[in-house]
Amino acid sequence: MTISDIQKHLEENSKDLSTEFKRLFHGRGELYKGWKHLSVDSIDDILSVALYFEEENEVELIEMLKSFVASSRHKTIVLQRRYIKGSPSELIVGELADDLFVVENGMKIKLNLLSNLNSGYFPDMKNGREFVKANSKDKSVLNLFSYTCAFSVAAMLGGAYKVFNIDMSKSALSTGRTNHHLNDIDTKSVSFFSYNILKSFSSIKRKGPYDLIIIDPPTFQKGSFEATKDYRKLINKLEQIASEDCTLLACLNSPDLEAEFIKELIKELAPSFMFIKRLENVEEFQSEDEERSLKNLVFQRSKIIV
Repeated sequence: MTISDIQKHLEENSKDLSTEFKRLFHGRGELYKGWKHLSVDSIDDILSVALYFEEENEVELIEMLKSFVASSRHKTIVLQRRYIKGSPSELIVGELADDLFVVENGMKIKLNLLSNLNSGYFPDMKNGREFVKANSKDKSVLNLFSYTCAFSVAAMLGGAYKVFNIDMSKSALSTGRTNHHLNDIDTKSVSFFSYNILKSFSSIKRKGPYDLIIIDPPTFQKGSFEATKDYRKLINKLEQIASEDCTLLACLNSPDLEAEFIKELIKELAPSFMFIKRLENVEEFQSEDEERSLKNLVFQRSKIIV
Protein backbone atom coordinates (compact mmCIF):
# COMPACT_ATOMS: atom_id res chain seq x y z
CA MET A 1 0.00 0.00 0.00
CA THR A 2 1.38 3.36 -1.02
CA ILE A 3 0.85 6.74 0.66
CA SER A 4 -1.46 7.60 -2.24
CA ASP A 5 -3.49 4.47 -1.44
CA ILE A 6 -3.78 5.60 2.18
CA GLN A 7 -5.17 8.96 1.04
CA LYS A 8 -7.82 7.18 -1.04
CA HIS A 9 -8.64 4.99 1.98
CA LEU A 10 -9.05 8.08 4.20
CA GLU A 11 -11.28 9.77 1.61
CA GLU A 12 -13.49 6.69 1.30
CA ASN A 13 -13.86 6.29 5.08
CA SER A 14 -14.64 10.00 5.51
CA LYS A 15 -17.88 10.03 3.52
CA ASP A 16 -20.12 9.62 6.59
CA LEU A 17 -18.23 11.68 9.17
CA SER A 18 -19.95 13.69 11.91
CA THR A 19 -18.82 15.27 15.16
CA GLU A 20 -18.49 11.73 16.57
CA PHE A 21 -15.17 9.89 16.77
CA LYS A 22 -14.27 7.54 13.93
CA ARG A 23 -11.09 5.62 13.18
CA LEU A 24 -10.22 6.20 9.54
CA PHE A 25 -7.12 3.99 9.26
CA HIS A 26 -6.34 1.10 11.61
CA GLY A 27 -2.91 -0.13 10.64
CA ARG A 28 -2.48 -1.96 13.92
CA GLY A 29 -5.01 -4.54 12.75
CA GLU A 30 -2.29 -5.64 10.30
CA LEU A 31 -4.65 -5.65 7.31
CA TYR A 32 -2.58 -3.12 5.36
CA LYS A 33 0.86 -4.44 4.44
CA GLY A 34 3.67 -2.19 5.57
CA TRP A 35 1.48 0.14 7.65
CA LYS A 36 0.83 -1.61 10.96
CA HIS A 37 2.54 1.33 12.68
CA LEU A 38 -0.03 3.94 11.56
CA SER A 39 -3.44 4.94 12.92
CA VAL A 40 -5.56 7.91 11.84
CA ASP A 41 -8.63 9.14 13.73
CA SER A 42 -11.30 11.72 13.00
CA ILE A 43 -12.40 13.72 16.07
CA ASP A 44 -14.92 16.29 14.81
CA ASP A 45 -12.66 18.70 12.86
CA ILE A 46 -9.39 17.19 14.16
CA LEU A 47 -7.27 14.56 12.43
CA SER A 48 -5.33 12.65 15.09
CA VAL A 49 -2.42 10.59 13.76
CA ALA A 50 -0.17 8.12 15.61
CA LEU A 51 3.06 6.51 14.40
CA TYR A 52 4.20 3.52 16.44
CA PHE A 53 7.63 3.28 14.85
CA GLU A 54 9.62 5.55 12.60
CA GLU A 55 8.34 6.00 9.06
CA GLU A 56 11.07 6.55 6.48
CA ASN A 57 8.65 8.48 4.28
CA GLU A 58 7.28 10.60 7.13
CA VAL A 59 7.66 13.90 5.27
CA GLU A 60 5.67 12.53 2.33
CA LEU A 61 3.06 11.10 4.72
CA ILE A 62 2.61 14.46 6.45
CA GLU A 63 2.24 16.27 3.12
CA MET A 64 -0.44 13.77 2.09
CA LEU A 65 -2.30 14.35 5.38
CA LYS A 66 -2.18 18.12 4.81
CA SER A 67 -3.57 17.60 1.31
CA PHE A 68 -6.33 15.39 2.67
CA VAL A 69 -7.27 17.90 5.37
CA ALA A 70 -7.46 20.71 2.84
CA SER A 71 -10.46 19.04 1.18
CA SER A 72 -12.10 17.45 4.25
CA ARG A 73 -14.06 18.67 7.30
CA HIS A 74 -10.82 18.72 9.32
CA LYS A 75 -8.98 21.88 10.30
CA THR A 76 -6.30 20.48 12.61
CA ILE A 77 -3.68 17.70 12.48
CA VAL A 78 -2.06 16.30 15.61
CA LEU A 79 0.79 13.81 15.17
CA GLN A 80 2.02 11.60 18.01
CA ARG A 81 5.32 9.79 17.55
CA ARG A 82 4.87 6.79 19.82
CA TYR A 83 8.28 5.39 18.86
CA ILE A 84 10.13 8.25 20.60
CA LYS A 85 10.64 8.13 24.36
CA GLY A 86 7.89 10.15 26.00
CA SER A 87 5.66 9.75 22.91
CA PRO A 88 5.69 13.46 22.01
CA SER A 89 2.71 14.98 20.19
CA GLU A 90 3.02 17.78 17.66
CA LEU A 91 0.45 20.17 16.27
CA ILE A 92 1.09 20.02 12.51
CA VAL A 93 -1.83 22.14 11.28
CA GLY A 94 -4.38 24.34 13.07
CA GLU A 95 -4.98 24.69 16.80
CA LEU A 96 -6.62 22.87 19.71
CA ALA A 97 -9.19 24.11 22.19
CA ASP A 98 -8.30 23.93 25.91
CA ASP A 99 -11.57 22.19 26.78
CA LEU A 100 -11.35 19.49 24.11
CA PHE A 101 -13.59 16.42 24.32
CA VAL A 102 -14.54 13.51 22.08
CA VAL A 103 -18.13 12.46 21.35
CA GLU A 104 -19.14 8.78 21.37
CA ASN A 105 -22.81 7.92 20.85
CA GLY A 106 -23.65 11.33 22.28
CA MET A 107 -21.45 10.81 25.36
CA LYS A 108 -18.66 13.34 25.96
CA ILE A 109 -15.19 12.29 27.17
CA LYS A 110 -12.43 14.78 28.00
CA LEU A 111 -9.47 14.54 25.66
CA ASN A 112 -5.81 15.55 25.89
CA LEU A 113 -4.29 15.05 22.45
CA LEU A 114 -1.01 16.69 23.42
CA SER A 115 -0.42 14.32 26.33
CA ASN A 116 2.79 12.30 26.13
CA LEU A 117 0.82 9.35 27.52
CA ASN A 118 -2.73 8.34 26.59
CA SER A 119 -5.30 10.88 25.45
CA GLY A 120 -7.82 9.81 28.11
CA TYR A 121 -9.99 7.93 25.64
CA PHE A 122 -9.81 4.33 24.34
CA PRO A 123 -12.03 4.23 21.22
CA ASP A 124 -11.85 0.46 20.68
CA MET A 125 -13.91 0.02 23.88
CA LYS A 126 -16.98 1.69 22.35
CA ASN A 127 -19.05 -1.51 22.19
CA GLY A 128 -18.12 -2.35 25.77
CA ARG A 129 -19.43 1.01 26.95
CA GLU A 130 -22.62 0.50 24.96
CA PHE A 131 -23.10 -2.87 26.68
CA VAL A 132 -22.65 -1.28 30.09
CA LYS A 133 -25.10 1.51 29.29
CA ALA A 134 -27.69 -1.04 28.15
CA ASN A 135 -27.26 -3.26 31.23
CA SER A 136 -26.94 -0.82 34.15
CA LYS A 137 -30.55 0.08 34.92
CA ASP A 138 -31.08 0.17 38.72
CA LYS A 139 -27.79 -1.67 39.33
CA SER A 140 -24.85 -1.22 41.68
CA VAL A 141 -21.81 -1.08 39.39
CA LEU A 142 -18.16 -1.76 40.25
CA ASN A 143 -15.73 -0.28 37.72
CA LEU A 144 -12.25 -1.73 38.34
CA PHE A 145 -9.25 -0.02 36.70
CA SER A 146 -11.64 2.82 35.91
CA TYR A 147 -9.00 5.24 34.52
CA THR A 148 -11.01 8.30 33.40
CA CYS A 149 -14.33 6.61 34.24
CA ALA A 150 -15.93 6.40 30.79
CA PHE A 151 -17.62 3.14 31.83
CA SER A 152 -19.04 4.95 34.84
CA VAL A 153 -20.49 7.70 32.65
CA ALA A 154 -22.07 5.03 30.42
CA ALA A 155 -23.50 3.23 33.47
CA MET A 156 -25.02 6.41 34.90
CA LEU A 157 -26.51 7.33 31.53
CA GLY A 158 -27.97 3.81 31.49
CA GLY A 159 -29.72 4.31 34.83
CA ALA A 160 -27.32 2.78 37.39
CA TYR A 161 -28.29 3.74 40.93
CA LYS A 162 -24.67 3.83 42.11
CA VAL A 163 -21.21 3.34 40.65
CA PHE A 164 -17.89 2.71 42.39
CA ASN A 165 -14.80 3.68 40.37
CA ILE A 166 -11.49 2.21 41.49
CA ASP A 167 -8.11 3.25 40.10
CA MET A 168 -4.63 3.98 41.49
CA SER A 169 -4.33 7.26 39.57
CA LYS A 170 -5.80 10.26 41.38
CA SER A 171 -5.36 12.42 38.29
CA ALA A 172 -7.29 9.92 36.13
CA LEU A 173 -10.11 9.88 38.70
CA SER A 174 -10.13 13.67 38.71
CA THR A 175 -10.63 13.58 34.95
CA GLY A 176 -13.33 10.99 35.60
CA ARG A 177 -15.26 13.51 37.70
CA THR A 178 -14.93 16.01 34.87
CA ASN A 179 -16.33 13.45 32.43
CA HIS A 180 -19.45 13.08 34.57
CA HIS A 181 -19.92 16.84 34.75
CA LEU A 182 -19.45 17.11 30.96
CA ASN A 183 -22.48 14.86 30.62
CA ASP A 184 -24.56 16.70 33.26
CA ILE A 185 -24.41 13.74 35.64
CA ASP A 186 -24.90 14.38 39.36
CA THR A 187 -22.01 12.54 41.08
CA LYS A 188 -23.72 12.08 44.45
CA SER A 189 -24.31 8.43 43.46
CA VAL A 190 -20.81 8.02 42.00
CA SER A 191 -17.71 7.22 44.08
CA PHE A 192 -14.06 7.65 43.09
CA PHE A 193 -11.51 5.66 45.11
CA SER A 194 -7.75 5.80 44.59
CA TYR A 195 -6.97 2.21 45.59
CA ASN A 196 -4.42 -0.39 44.62
CA ILE A 197 -7.07 -2.92 43.64
CA LEU A 198 -5.02 -6.01 44.46
CA LYS A 199 -4.28 -4.68 47.96
CA SER A 200 -7.70 -3.20 48.80
CA PHE A 201 -10.08 -6.13 48.50
CA SER A 202 -11.58 -5.74 51.99
CA SER A 203 -12.54 -2.12 51.26
CA ILE A 204 -14.03 -3.08 47.91
CA LYS A 205 -15.96 -5.98 49.45
CA ARG A 206 -17.53 -3.76 52.15
CA LYS A 207 -19.17 -1.62 49.48
CA GLY A 208 -20.71 -4.62 47.70
CA PRO A 209 -22.30 -6.78 46.60
CA TYR A 210 -22.30 -5.51 43.02
CA ASP A 211 -24.80 -6.27 40.26
CA LEU A 212 -22.49 -5.39 37.38
CA ILE A 213 -18.70 -5.70 37.60
CA ILE A 214 -16.33 -4.35 34.95
CA ILE A 215 -12.72 -5.53 34.92
CA ASP A 216 -10.68 -3.58 32.36
CA PRO A 217 -7.04 -3.78 33.45
CA PRO A 218 -3.87 -2.80 31.62
CA THR A 219 -2.09 -5.77 30.09
CA PHE A 220 1.05 -4.77 31.95
CA GLN A 221 1.73 -1.89 34.29
CA LYS A 222 4.96 -2.11 36.26
CA GLY A 223 4.33 -2.40 39.99
CA SER A 224 0.56 -2.47 39.49
CA PHE A 225 -0.81 -5.21 37.26
CA GLU A 226 0.42 -8.04 35.06
CA ALA A 227 -2.41 -9.88 33.31
CA THR A 228 -0.70 -13.27 33.13
CA LYS A 229 -0.49 -13.56 36.91
CA ASP A 230 -2.75 -10.88 38.45
CA TYR A 231 -6.01 -11.49 36.57
CA ARG A 232 -6.21 -14.78 38.48
CA LYS A 233 -6.14 -12.90 41.79
CA LEU A 234 -9.15 -10.81 40.76
CA ILE A 235 -11.22 -13.73 39.52
CA ASN A 236 -10.41 -15.68 42.68
CA LYS A 237 -12.22 -12.98 44.72
CA LEU A 238 -15.07 -12.42 42.27
CA GLU A 239 -17.79 -14.53 43.88
CA GLN A 240 -17.23 -12.82 47.25
CA ILE A 241 -18.21 -9.39 45.92
CA ALA A 242 -20.85 -10.31 43.32
CA SER A 243 -24.62 -10.30 43.82
CA GLU A 244 -26.53 -13.51 43.13
CA ASP A 245 -27.40 -12.42 39.58
CA CYS A 246 -24.31 -10.35 38.84
CA THR A 247 -23.19 -9.62 35.29
CA LEU A 248 -19.45 -9.51 34.58
CA LEU A 249 -17.71 -7.73 31.71
CA ALA A 250 -14.14 -9.03 31.66
CA CYS A 251 -11.84 -7.18 29.26
CA LEU A 252 -8.46 -8.21 27.91
CA ASN A 253 -6.34 -6.28 25.42
CA SER A 254 -3.23 -8.43 25.28
CA PRO A 255 -2.26 -9.66 21.81
CA ASP A 256 -0.55 -12.64 23.42
CA LEU A 257 -3.50 -13.90 25.52
CA GLU A 258 -6.59 -15.42 23.92
CA ALA A 259 -10.19 -15.31 25.14
CA GLU A 260 -9.78 -18.82 26.54
CA PHE A 261 -7.38 -17.39 29.13
CA ILE A 262 -10.29 -15.57 30.84
CA LYS A 263 -12.81 -18.35 30.25
CA GLU A 264 -10.59 -20.93 31.94
CA LEU A 265 -9.96 -18.66 34.94
CA ILE A 266 -13.71 -18.17 35.42
CA LYS A 267 -14.38 -21.88 35.06
CA GLU A 268 -11.75 -22.73 37.65
CA LEU A 269 -12.10 -19.90 40.19
CA ALA A 270 -15.64 -18.51 39.78
CA PRO A 271 -17.75 -21.42 38.49
CA SER A 272 -21.08 -19.76 39.32
CA PHE A 273 -20.42 -17.40 36.40
CA MET A 274 -21.47 -18.73 33.00
CA PHE A 275 -19.98 -17.45 29.74
CA ILE A 276 -22.65 -15.63 27.69
CA LYS A 277 -20.90 -14.04 24.73
CA ARG A 278 -17.95 -12.11 23.40
CA LEU A 279 -18.86 -8.60 22.29
CA GLU A 280 -18.06 -7.77 18.70
CA ASN A 281 -15.27 -5.28 18.20
CA VAL A 282 -15.90 -1.91 16.61
CA GLU A 283 -16.01 -2.40 12.83
CA GLU A 284 -13.24 0.08 12.00
CA PHE A 285 -10.90 -1.72 14.44
CA GLN A 286 -11.00 -4.92 12.39
CA SER A 287 -7.96 -7.12 12.85
CA GLU A 288 -6.33 -9.84 10.78
CA ASP A 289 -6.39 -12.03 13.92
CA GLU A 290 -9.24 -11.23 16.31
CA GLU A 291 -7.59 -13.20 19.11
CA ARG A 292 -4.81 -10.60 19.10
CA SER A 293 -7.28 -7.73 19.37
CA LEU A 294 -9.52 -6.50 22.20
CA LYS A 295 -11.52 -9.19 23.97
CA ASN A 296 -14.72 -8.17 25.84
CA LEU A 297 -16.26 -11.22 27.48
CA VAL A 298 -19.68 -11.25 29.17
CA PHE A 299 -20.47 -13.67 32.00
CA GLN A 300 -23.65 -14.08 34.05
CA ARG A 301 -23.85 -15.45 37.59
CA SER A 302 -26.52 -18.04 38.26
CA LYS A 303 -27.44 -20.07 41.29
CA ILE A 304 -26.06 -23.57 41.09
CA ILE A 305 -28.83 -26.10 41.69
CA VAL A 306 -27.59 -29.24 43.42
